[in-house]
Amino acid sequence: MNQIIDYINNNSVNSNKISNNVQIEKENKKYKILFIIFSFFAMISIFLLMHHLYKNRENSIISKKLTDSYSISTLYANTVSYTAETQNAIPQQPFVIGIIQIDKINLNYSILSSSSDELLNLSVCRFAGPMPNEIGNLCIAGHNYINNDFFGQIDELNYGDIIKIYDLNGNVIEYEIYKTYQTNEDDTSCTFQDTNNLKIVTLITCNNINGKRYVVHAKEVPQK
Repeated sequence: MNQIIDYINNNSVNSNKISNNVQIEKENKKYKILFIIFSFFAMISIFLLMHHLYKNRENSIISKKLTDSYSISTLYANTVSYTAETQNAIPQQPFVIGIIQIDKINLNYSILSSSSDELLNLSVCRFAGPMPNEIGNLCIAGHNYINNDFFGQIDELNYGDIIKIYDLNGNVIEYEIYKTYQTNEDDTSCTFQDTNNLKIVTLITCNNINGKRYVVHAKEVPQK
């Protein structure tokens, strides 16, 4: 009788072991599948990140070349004065019309004469208003690449910070920030042109988190 009981108990133990092994194998398979899926998406994410960084690097190189071309453009400024009155005479082909420099955030980019999806990938662009350093509100739009490129750091600017604008005549004017805010993406009131004969610079970029727009207004610093 005892032998029969032992035999039954042994079979029961073996059955439990088999059942446990089967369960472990199932769990291992599940984890392997999850690991494969995770690895796949991780590889895709890494590829997309590398592609994004490569494109940013490529665009930065192009932007640097555009900035370098500014020095060449100013050579022709001795005989041509680029004013608001002559703006309509500017060729339709986009080109570098100046340089924006903000020492506080180590920003230095060429300003392209007009804006489009393609041009905004290369550098900051004139979105509205006059030529650089002319009376009116020069609105400059740029993509927000966080801390890497273009206007990714203008949210760090405060009242009193200085923006330098170089024009095609080789002149530089300093503009002091007097207002910063966020607004809806369809709000174009920041592009106003009634400046009471003042020279204004407005920087516009997107907030990648909430979908709004960063806006920075600066006015010409009176020369002493």
